[in-house]
Amino acid sequence: MDNLPQTVVIFGASGDLTARKLIPSLYRLDRKKRLGEHVRIVGVSRTPLTDAAFREKMAEAIRNFSKSDWNEADWASFANRLFYCPGDASTIEGLSNLKNWLAANEASGGARLYYLSVAPGLYGQIVARLTEAGMTKAPVKEQWRRIIIEKPFGHDYESARQLNEEVRQFLREEQIYRIDHYLGKETVQNLLVFRFGNTLFEPLWNANYIDNVQITVAETVPVGSRGDYYDKAGVLRDMFQNHLLQLMALVAMEAPAKYSADLLRNEKVKLLDAITIPTAEEAKETIVTGQYAGYLKEKGVHPESKTPTFAAIRLNVDNWRWRGVPFFLRSGKALKSRTSEILIQFRCPPHLMFPLPPGETIECNRLAICIQPDEGIHLRFQSKVPDHEKMMLSPAEMNFKYNETYSGVAIPEAYERLLQDAIAGDASLFMRSDEIERSWSIIEPWLKWTESVAAPKPEEYSVGSMGPAGSDRFMDQNMRQWVPLFGIGGK
Repeated sequence: MDNLPQTVVIFGASGDLTARKLIPSLYRLDRKKRLGEHVRIVGVSRTPLTDAAFREKMAEAIRNFSKSDWNEADWASFANRLFYCPGDASTIEGLSNLKNWLAANEASGGARLYYLSVAPGLYGQIVARLTEAGMTKAPVKEQWRRIIIEKPFGHDYESARQLNEEVRQFLREEQIYRIDHYLGKETVQNLLVFRFGNTLFEPLWNANYIDNVQITVAETVPVGSRGDYYDKAGVLRDMFQNHLLQLMALVAMEAPAKYSADLLRNEKVKLLDAITIPTAEEAKETIVTGQYAGYLKEKGVHPESKTPTFAAIRLNVDNWRWRGVPFFLRSGKALKSRTSEILIQFRCPPHLMFPLPPGETIECNRLAICIQPDEGIHLRFQSKVPDHEKMMLSPAEMNFKYNETYSGVAIPEAYERLLQDAIAGDASLFMRSDEIERSWSIIEPWLKWTESVAAPKPEEYSVGSMGPAGSDRFMDQNMRQWVPLFGIGGK
Protein backbone atom coordinates (compact mmCIF):
# COMPACT_ATOMS: atom_id res chain seq x y z
CA MET A 1 0.00 0.00 0.00
CA ASP A 2 3.03 2.32 -0.13
CA ASN A 3 1.95 3.49 -3.59
CA LEU A 4 -1.57 4.35 -2.45
CA PRO A 5 -2.51 7.96 -3.32
CA GLN A 6 -3.03 10.28 -0.36
CA THR A 7 -5.05 13.42 -0.93
CA VAL A 8 -5.24 16.48 1.32
CA VAL A 9 -8.49 18.28 0.49
CA ILE A 10 -8.68 21.86 1.80
CA PHE A 11 -12.19 23.30 1.97
CA GLY A 12 -12.05 27.10 2.05
CA ALA A 13 -8.94 27.10 -0.14
CA SER A 14 -9.38 30.73 -1.23
CA GLY A 15 -9.26 31.92 2.39
CA ASP A 16 -6.57 33.55 4.48
CA LEU A 17 -5.66 30.47 6.56
CA THR A 18 -4.88 28.44 3.46
CA ALA A 19 -2.63 31.12 2.01
CA ARG A 20 -0.85 32.09 5.23
CA LYS A 21 -0.51 28.76 7.02
CA LEU A 22 -1.69 25.59 5.32
CA ILE A 23 -0.05 25.71 1.90
CA PRO A 24 3.22 27.22 3.23
CA SER A 25 3.36 24.46 5.87
CA LEU A 26 2.77 21.72 3.31
CA TYR A 27 5.39 23.32 1.05
CA ARG A 28 7.96 23.29 3.87
CA LEU A 29 7.14 19.65 4.65
CA ASP A 30 7.75 18.86 0.99
CA ARG A 31 11.10 20.69 1.06
CA LYS A 32 12.06 18.57 4.09
CA LYS A 33 11.06 15.39 2.21
CA ARG A 34 8.33 14.67 4.76
CA LEU A 35 5.42 14.43 2.34
CA GLY A 36 4.97 11.04 0.78
CA GLU A 37 5.63 10.74 -2.93
CA HIS A 38 1.94 10.17 -3.64
CA VAL A 39 0.49 13.04 -1.55
CA ARG A 40 -1.52 15.58 -3.53
CA ILE A 41 -3.34 18.70 -2.35
CA VAL A 42 -6.70 19.78 -3.71
CA GLY A 43 -8.18 23.17 -2.91
CA VAL A 44 -11.97 23.56 -2.85
CA SER A 45 -13.94 26.79 -2.57
CA ARG A 46 -16.67 28.71 -4.37
CA THR A 47 -14.15 31.03 -6.05
CA PRO A 48 -13.76 29.96 -9.71
CA LEU A 49 -10.07 29.17 -10.27
CA THR A 50 -8.09 26.90 -12.58
CA ASP A 51 -5.26 24.69 -11.32
CA ALA A 52 -2.76 27.17 -12.78
CA ALA A 53 -4.43 30.18 -11.16
CA PHE A 54 -4.57 28.43 -7.78
CA ARG A 55 -0.89 27.52 -8.01
CA GLU A 56 0.08 31.09 -8.86
CA LYS A 57 -2.01 32.44 -6.00
CA MET A 58 -0.33 30.06 -3.55
CA ALA A 59 3.13 30.89 -4.95
CA GLU A 60 2.41 34.56 -4.30
CA ALA A 61 1.29 33.71 -0.75
CA ILE A 62 4.56 31.92 0.02
CA ARG A 63 6.61 34.74 -1.49
CA ASN A 64 4.69 37.17 0.75
CA PHE A 65 4.31 35.22 3.99
CA SER A 66 7.24 32.80 3.93
CA LYS A 67 9.94 34.61 1.96
CA SER A 68 12.90 32.81 3.51
CA ASP A 69 11.50 29.45 2.35
CA TRP A 70 11.05 30.43 -1.28
CA ASN A 71 13.03 28.39 -3.78
CA GLU A 72 12.05 28.37 -7.43
CA ALA A 73 13.03 24.76 -8.10
CA ASP A 74 11.41 23.46 -4.89
CA TRP A 75 8.24 25.36 -5.68
CA ALA A 76 8.09 23.96 -9.20
CA SER A 77 8.25 20.45 -7.75
CA PHE A 78 5.67 21.17 -5.04
CA ALA A 79 3.30 22.93 -7.45
CA ASN A 80 2.83 19.64 -9.29
CA ARG A 81 1.03 18.39 -6.20
CA LEU A 82 -1.51 21.27 -6.23
CA PHE A 83 -4.94 21.11 -7.85
CA TYR A 84 -8.19 23.01 -7.55
CA CYS A 85 -11.88 22.09 -7.72
CA PRO A 86 -14.39 24.95 -7.56
CA GLY A 87 -17.59 24.19 -5.67
CA ASP A 88 -19.81 24.87 -2.68
CA ALA A 89 -19.10 21.97 -0.32
CA SER A 90 -22.23 22.65 1.73
CA THR A 91 -24.32 21.19 -1.12
CA ILE A 92 -24.20 17.81 -2.84
CA GLU A 93 -24.01 19.50 -6.23
CA GLY A 94 -21.09 21.60 -5.05
CA LEU A 95 -19.03 18.47 -4.40
CA SER A 96 -19.38 17.10 -7.93
CA ASN A 97 -16.11 18.60 -9.27
CA LEU A 98 -14.16 17.22 -6.30
CA LYS A 99 -15.83 13.83 -6.58
CA ASN A 100 -14.99 13.63 -10.28
CA TRP A 101 -11.37 14.63 -9.62
CA LEU A 102 -11.00 11.96 -6.93
CA ALA A 103 -12.54 9.31 -9.19
CA ALA A 104 -10.08 10.20 -11.96
CA ASN A 105 -7.02 10.31 -9.71
CA GLU A 106 -7.70 7.49 -7.26
CA ALA A 107 -8.30 4.67 -9.72
CA SER A 108 -6.79 2.13 -7.33
CA GLY A 109 -8.29 3.80 -4.27
CA GLY A 110 -6.74 6.34 -1.95
CA ALA A 111 -6.56 7.81 1.54
CA ARG A 112 -7.91 11.30 2.25
CA LEU A 113 -7.47 14.07 4.78
CA TYR A 114 -10.21 16.71 4.62
CA TYR A 115 -9.35 20.09 6.16
CA LEU A 116 -12.32 22.32 7.06
CA SER A 117 -10.85 25.81 6.79
CA VAL A 118 -14.34 27.31 6.65
CA ALA A 119 -16.79 29.26 8.80
CA PRO A 120 -17.74 27.24 11.93
CA GLY A 121 -21.40 27.22 10.87
CA LEU A 122 -20.45 25.06 7.87
CA TYR A 123 -18.67 22.25 9.77
CA GLY A 124 -21.75 20.10 10.25
CA GLN A 125 -23.14 20.80 6.78
CA ILE A 126 -19.93 19.83 4.97
CA VAL A 127 -19.47 16.64 7.01
CA ALA A 128 -23.09 15.69 6.25
CA ARG A 129 -22.69 16.37 2.51
CA LEU A 130 -19.42 14.42 2.32
CA THR A 131 -21.13 11.47 4.00
CA GLU A 132 -24.15 11.66 1.71
CA ALA A 133 -21.78 11.64 -1.25
CA GLY A 134 -20.10 8.50 0.09
CA MET A 135 -16.81 10.30 0.70
CA THR A 136 -16.22 9.68 4.43
CA LYS A 137 -16.28 5.89 4.63
CA ALA A 138 -13.04 4.03 3.96
CA PRO A 139 -13.44 0.87 1.81
CA VAL A 140 -10.47 -0.70 3.62
CA LYS A 141 -8.33 0.40 6.58
CA GLU A 142 -5.47 1.67 4.42
CA GLN A 143 -7.84 3.97 2.51
CA TRP A 144 -8.57 6.06 5.59
CA ARG A 145 -10.77 9.14 5.78
CA ARG A 146 -9.87 11.84 8.33
CA ILE A 147 -11.19 15.34 8.90
CA ILE A 148 -9.43 18.28 10.55
CA ILE A 149 -11.83 20.78 12.11
CA GLU A 150 -10.52 24.27 12.91
CA LYS A 151 -11.42 26.26 16.00
CA PRO A 152 -13.70 27.67 17.27
CA PHE A 153 -15.46 24.40 18.01
CA GLY A 154 -18.69 25.83 19.39
CA HIS A 155 -19.18 29.11 21.24
CA ASP A 156 -20.25 27.62 24.59
CA TYR A 157 -20.73 24.23 26.23
CA GLU A 158 -24.13 23.47 24.70
CA SER A 159 -23.16 24.44 21.13
CA ALA A 160 -19.94 22.39 21.41
CA ARG A 161 -21.91 19.38 22.64
CA GLN A 162 -24.40 19.75 19.81
CA LEU A 163 -21.64 20.09 17.22
CA ASN A 164 -19.95 16.97 18.57
CA GLU A 165 -23.23 15.07 18.26
CA GLU A 166 -23.81 16.45 14.77
CA VAL A 167 -20.38 15.44 13.49
CA ARG A 168 -20.41 12.05 15.20
CA GLN A 169 -23.60 11.12 13.40
CA PHE A 170 -21.39 10.64 10.36
CA LEU A 171 -17.85 10.07 11.63
CA ARG A 172 -16.16 7.90 14.21
CA GLU A 173 -14.22 9.76 16.90
CA GLU A 174 -10.89 8.45 15.57
CA GLN A 175 -11.62 10.15 12.22
CA ILE A 176 -12.03 13.61 13.79
CA TYR A 177 -8.99 15.83 14.38
CA ARG A 178 -10.00 19.00 16.27
CA ILE A 179 -7.11 21.39 15.91
CA ASP A 180 -5.58 23.87 18.34
CA HIS A 181 -2.47 25.22 16.65
CA TYR A 182 -0.87 25.97 20.04
CA LEU A 183 -0.36 22.23 20.55
CA GLY A 184 1.75 22.14 17.39
CA LYS A 185 4.34 24.55 18.77
CA GLU A 186 7.71 22.96 19.49
CA THR A 187 7.99 24.66 22.87
CA VAL A 188 4.55 23.44 23.93
CA GLN A 189 5.47 19.87 23.04
CA ASN A 190 8.73 20.36 24.93
CA LEU A 191 6.66 20.73 28.11
CA LEU A 192 6.05 16.99 28.05
CA VAL A 193 9.73 16.19 27.49
CA PHE A 194 10.80 18.66 30.17
CA ARG A 195 8.43 17.19 32.74
CA PHE A 196 8.52 13.49 31.94
CA GLY A 197 11.90 13.07 30.24
CA ASN A 198 13.82 14.33 33.26
CA THR A 199 13.89 13.42 36.95
CA LEU A 200 15.14 16.78 38.19
CA PHE A 201 11.85 18.65 38.64
CA GLU A 202 9.18 15.98 38.91
CA PRO A 203 9.69 15.41 42.70
CA LEU A 204 9.13 19.16 43.20
CA TRP A 205 6.17 19.44 40.80
CA ASN A 206 3.44 19.62 43.44
CA ALA A 207 1.81 21.70 46.17
CA ASN A 208 4.61 20.98 48.65
CA TYR A 209 7.06 23.05 46.66
CA ILE A 210 5.07 25.21 44.21
CA ASP A 211 3.28 28.32 45.44
CA ASN A 212 1.42 29.29 42.25
CA VAL A 213 1.46 28.92 38.48
CA GLN A 214 1.01 31.84 36.06
CA ILE A 215 0.20 31.31 32.38
CA THR A 216 0.24 34.34 30.10
CA VAL A 217 -0.60 34.63 26.41
CA ALA A 218 -0.19 38.28 25.41
CA GLU A 219 -0.75 39.79 21.97
CA THR A 220 0.37 43.19 20.72
CA VAL A 221 -2.16 43.41 17.89
CA PRO A 222 -5.63 44.95 18.35
CA VAL A 223 -8.69 43.24 16.86
CA GLY A 224 -8.18 44.99 13.51
CA SER A 225 -10.46 43.65 10.79
CA ARG A 226 -11.84 40.92 13.11
CA GLY A 227 -13.99 43.37 15.09
CA ASP A 228 -17.31 41.87 14.04
CA TYR A 229 -16.22 38.34 15.06
CA TYR A 230 -14.28 39.35 18.14
CA ASP A 231 -17.05 41.46 19.64
CA LYS A 232 -19.22 38.34 19.75
CA ALA A 233 -16.43 36.13 21.05
CA GLY A 234 -14.20 38.09 23.42
CA VAL A 235 -10.95 36.98 24.96
CA LEU A 236 -12.47 34.15 27.04
CA ARG A 237 -13.71 32.31 23.96
CA ASP A 238 -10.82 33.33 21.76
CA MET A 239 -7.97 32.28 24.07
CA PHE A 240 -8.99 30.72 27.41
CA GLN A 241 -11.25 27.85 26.41
CA ASN A 242 -8.60 26.48 24.05
CA HIS A 243 -5.00 27.74 24.22
CA LEU A 244 -4.72 28.59 27.91
CA LEU A 245 -6.52 25.52 29.22
CA GLN A 246 -4.43 23.32 26.92
CA LEU A 247 -1.24 24.82 28.34
CA MET A 248 -2.53 24.37 31.87
CA ALA A 249 -3.39 20.73 31.18
CA LEU A 250 0.12 19.98 29.93
CA VAL A 251 1.69 21.73 32.93
CA ALA A 252 -0.47 19.97 35.53
CA MET A 253 -1.42 16.54 34.11
CA GLU A 254 -0.06 13.22 35.31
CA ALA A 255 2.33 11.17 33.17
CA PRO A 256 0.64 8.71 30.80
CA ALA A 257 2.03 5.16 30.74
CA LYS A 258 3.37 5.80 27.24
CA TYR A 259 3.25 8.47 24.55
CA SER A 260 0.10 7.61 22.63
CA ALA A 261 -2.90 9.68 21.58
CA ASP A 262 -5.51 8.01 23.77
CA LEU A 263 -3.39 7.80 26.92
CA LEU A 264 -2.12 11.36 26.58
CA ARG A 265 -5.62 12.74 26.06
CA ASN A 266 -6.97 10.61 28.91
CA GLU A 267 -4.56 12.33 31.30
CA LYS A 268 -5.46 15.78 30.00
CA VAL A 269 -9.15 15.07 30.53
CA LYS A 270 -8.46 13.80 34.06
CA LEU A 271 -6.74 17.09 34.83
CA LEU A 272 -9.58 19.15 33.32
CA ASP A 273 -12.04 17.07 35.36
CA ALA A 274 -10.12 18.02 38.52
CA ILE A 275 -10.42 21.76 37.86
CA THR A 276 -13.03 23.26 40.15
CA ILE A 277 -15.84 24.90 38.18
CA PRO A 278 -16.80 28.10 40.01
CA THR A 279 -20.33 28.89 41.08
CA ALA A 280 -21.93 32.05 39.69
CA GLU A 281 -20.89 33.92 42.83
CA GLU A 282 -17.34 32.57 42.75
CA ALA A 283 -16.99 33.51 39.08
CA LYS A 284 -17.45 37.20 39.98
CA GLU A 285 -14.63 37.06 42.51
CA THR A 286 -12.11 35.13 40.44
CA ILE A 287 -11.91 37.23 37.28
CA VAL A 288 -10.83 40.69 36.18
CA THR A 289 -11.57 42.04 32.71
CA GLY A 290 -10.26 44.89 30.61
CA GLN A 291 -10.82 46.60 27.29
CA TYR A 292 -8.07 48.45 25.47
CA ALA A 293 -8.49 52.16 24.77
CA GLY A 294 -9.98 52.62 21.32
CA TYR A 295 -11.65 49.20 21.12
CA LEU A 296 -15.13 50.75 20.91
CA LYS A 297 -14.09 52.59 17.73
CA GLU A 298 -12.92 49.46 15.94
CA LYS A 299 -14.88 48.49 12.82
CA GLY A 300 -17.64 45.99 13.64
CA VAL A 301 -17.57 46.68 17.41
CA HIS A 302 -20.74 47.88 19.13
CA PRO A 303 -20.17 51.40 20.54
CA GLU A 304 -21.33 50.28 24.01
CA SER A 305 -19.75 46.84 23.95
CA LYS A 306 -18.78 45.17 27.23
CA THR A 307 -16.74 42.49 25.46
CA PRO A 308 -13.40 42.03 27.27
CA THR A 309 -10.19 42.19 25.27
CA PHE A 310 -8.23 41.25 28.41
CA ALA A 311 -9.01 38.85 31.22
CA ALA A 312 -7.27 37.20 34.14
CA ILE A 313 -8.82 34.34 36.10
CA ARG A 314 -7.87 32.09 38.99
CA LEU A 315 -8.35 28.35 38.72
CA ASN A 316 -7.95 25.63 41.34
CA VAL A 317 -7.18 21.96 40.77
CA ASP A 318 -8.79 19.69 43.32
CA ASN A 319 -6.41 16.75 43.46
CA TRP A 320 -3.51 15.54 45.61
CA ARG A 321 -0.78 17.08 43.49
CA TRP A 322 -2.18 20.60 43.17
CA ARG A 323 -4.61 21.17 46.03
CA GLY A 324 -4.13 24.72 47.35
CA VAL A 325 -2.01 25.91 44.41
CA PRO A 326 -3.72 28.73 42.47
CA PHE A 327 -3.33 28.81 38.70
CA PHE A 328 -3.55 32.33 37.26
CA LEU A 329 -4.35 32.58 33.57
CA ARG A 330 -4.30 35.87 31.66
CA SER A 331 -4.50 36.97 28.06
CA GLY A 332 -5.23 40.12 26.16
CA LYS A 333 -4.90 42.13 22.97
CA ALA A 334 -2.96 45.35 22.32
CA LEU A 335 -0.55 44.54 25.15
CA LYS A 336 3.13 45.38 25.59
CA SER A 337 4.58 42.35 23.86
CA ARG A 338 3.64 39.24 21.94
CA THR A 339 4.58 36.80 24.64
CA SER A 340 3.48 33.36 25.79
CA GLU A 341 4.98 32.11 29.04
CA ILE A 342 4.37 29.65 31.83
CA LEU A 343 5.77 30.73 35.18
CA ILE A 344 6.25 28.23 38.00
CA GLN A 345 6.67 30.13 41.26
CA PHE A 346 8.28 27.89 43.86
CA ARG A 347 7.83 28.37 47.59
CA CYS A 348 10.56 30.04 49.61
CA PRO A 349 12.77 27.95 51.93
CA PRO A 350 10.91 27.23 55.18
CA HIS A 351 13.82 28.67 57.15
CA LEU A 352 16.55 31.03 55.95
CA MET A 353 19.76 30.86 57.95
CA PHE A 354 21.46 33.72 56.08
CA PRO A 355 21.11 37.24 57.52
CA LEU A 356 19.38 39.77 55.30
CA PRO A 357 19.45 43.57 55.50
CA PRO A 358 16.44 45.00 57.40
CA GLY A 359 13.26 45.00 55.33
CA GLU A 360 14.67 42.77 52.57
CA THR A 361 13.42 39.34 51.56
CA ILE A 362 14.85 36.80 49.14
CA GLU A 363 13.34 36.11 45.76
CA CYS A 364 11.97 32.59 45.74
CA ASN A 365 12.99 30.21 42.92
CA ARG A 366 11.18 30.69 39.62
CA LEU A 367 11.00 28.62 36.48
CA ALA A 368 9.87 30.35 33.27
CA ILE A 369 8.93 28.25 30.24
CA CYS A 370 8.86 30.66 27.30
CA ILE A 371 6.79 29.58 24.32
CA GLN A 372 7.26 32.75 22.28
CA PRO A 373 9.12 34.84 21.29
CA ASP A 374 12.12 33.94 23.50
CA GLU A 375 11.67 30.19 23.17
CA GLY A 376 13.40 28.48 26.05
CA ILE A 377 13.47 27.63 29.75
CA HIS A 378 14.86 29.93 32.42
CA LEU A 379 15.56 29.00 36.06
CA ARG A 380 16.09 31.75 38.62
CA PHE A 381 17.77 30.82 41.91
CA GLN A 382 19.78 32.37 44.73
CA SER A 383 23.57 32.64 44.72
CA LYS A 384 26.24 34.28 46.91
CA VAL A 385 27.67 37.60 45.77
CA PRO A 386 31.45 37.08 45.60
CA ASP A 387 34.01 39.13 47.50
CA HIS A 388 31.56 40.97 49.69
CA GLU A 389 32.35 41.89 53.29
CA LYS A 390 29.17 40.19 54.47
CA MET A 391 27.15 37.25 53.26
CA MET A 392 25.00 38.66 50.48
CA LEU A 393 22.51 36.77 48.32
CA SER A 394 21.59 37.67 44.75
CA PRO A 395 19.38 36.03 42.11
CA ALA A 396 21.20 34.18 39.32
CA GLU A 397 19.92 32.47 36.19
CA MET A 398 20.36 29.30 34.22
CA ASN A 399 19.04 29.69 30.69
CA PHE A 400 18.23 27.30 27.89
CA LYS A 401 17.44 29.04 24.61
CA TYR A 402 16.37 27.20 21.49
CA ASN A 403 18.16 29.59 19.14
CA GLU A 404 21.46 29.02 20.96
CA THR A 405 21.30 25.29 21.67
CA TYR A 406 19.86 24.51 18.24
CA SER A 407 21.49 27.28 16.25
CA GLY A 408 20.83 26.96 12.55
CA VAL A 409 17.65 24.93 13.14
CA ALA A 410 14.55 27.01 12.52
CA ILE A 411 11.60 26.34 14.81
CA PRO A 412 8.89 25.00 12.48
CA GLU A 413 5.45 26.48 12.05
CA ALA A 414 2.91 24.71 14.30
CA TYR A 415 0.74 23.70 11.34
CA GLU A 416 3.64 21.71 9.86
CA ARG A 417 3.65 19.28 12.77
CA LEU A 418 -0.13 19.09 12.97
CA LEU A 419 -0.61 18.40 9.25
CA GLN A 420 2.17 15.82 9.28
CA ASP A 421 0.64 14.06 12.30
CA ALA A 422 -2.86 14.05 10.79
CA ILE A 423 -1.58 12.47 7.59
CA ALA A 424 0.29 9.89 9.69
CA GLY A 425 -2.79 9.22 11.84
CA ASP A 426 -1.27 10.48 15.12
CA ALA A 427 -3.98 12.34 17.07
CA SER A 428 -1.80 13.06 20.14
CA LEU A 429 -1.81 16.83 19.53
CA PHE A 430 -5.50 17.07 18.64
CA MET A 431 -8.45 17.43 20.99
CA ARG A 432 -11.03 14.77 21.75
CA SER A 433 -14.74 15.49 22.12
CA ASP A 434 -14.81 15.10 25.92
CA GLU A 435 -11.81 17.43 26.21
CA ILE A 436 -13.60 20.13 24.19
CA GLU A 437 -16.80 19.85 26.20
CA ARG A 438 -15.05 19.88 29.57
CA SER A 439 -13.04 22.97 28.57
CA TRP A 440 -16.22 24.84 27.70
CA SER A 441 -17.88 23.78 30.96
CA ILE A 442 -14.92 25.17 32.93
CA ILE A 443 -14.99 28.58 31.23
CA GLU A 444 -18.77 28.93 30.98
CA PRO A 445 -19.40 30.47 34.47
CA TRP A 446 -17.06 33.35 33.60
CA LEU A 447 -18.69 33.71 30.20
CA LYS A 448 -22.12 33.96 31.75
CA TRP A 449 -20.94 36.50 34.32
CA THR A 450 -19.13 38.80 31.89
CA GLU A 451 -22.10 38.71 29.49
CA SER A 452 -24.71 39.33 32.17
CA VAL A 453 -26.46 42.67 32.67
CA ALA A 454 -25.02 42.90 36.19
CA ALA A 455 -21.39 42.59 35.07
CA PRO A 456 -19.41 45.84 35.22
CA LYS A 457 -17.92 47.33 32.09
CA PRO A 458 -14.35 46.06 31.54
CA GLU A 459 -11.70 48.44 32.87
CA GLU A 460 -9.99 50.44 30.14
CA TYR A 461 -6.25 49.95 29.71
CA SER A 462 -3.67 51.68 27.58
CA VAL A 463 -2.48 50.12 24.33
CA GLY A 464 1.05 48.83 24.92
CA SER A 465 0.54 48.17 28.66
CA MET A 466 0.22 44.78 30.35
CA GLY A 467 -3.50 45.22 30.95
CA PRO A 468 -5.71 47.15 33.35
CA ALA A 469 -4.62 48.24 36.83
CA GLY A 470 -7.32 45.94 38.18
CA SER A 471 -5.19 42.99 37.12
CA ASP A 472 -2.58 43.93 39.74
CA ARG A 473 -5.28 44.54 42.35
CA PHE A 474 -6.68 41.12 41.51
CA MET A 475 -3.33 39.53 42.33
CA ASP A 476 -3.04 41.60 45.53
CA GLN A 477 -6.40 40.18 46.63
CA ASN A 478 -4.96 36.72 46.04
CA MET A 479 -1.82 37.67 48.02
CA ARG A 480 0.37 37.17 44.94
CA GLN A 481 1.99 39.31 42.25
CA TRP A 482 2.39 38.93 38.52
CA VAL A 483 5.99 37.94 37.90
CA PRO A 484 7.72 40.02 35.17
CA LEU A 485 7.91 38.08 31.93
CA PHE A 486 11.23 36.98 30.48
CA GLY A 487 9.85 37.59 26.99
CA ILE A 488 9.61 41.33 27.64
CA GLY A 489 12.85 41.69 29.52
CA GLY A 490 11.62 40.57 32.96
CA LYS A 491 14.25 39.10 35.25
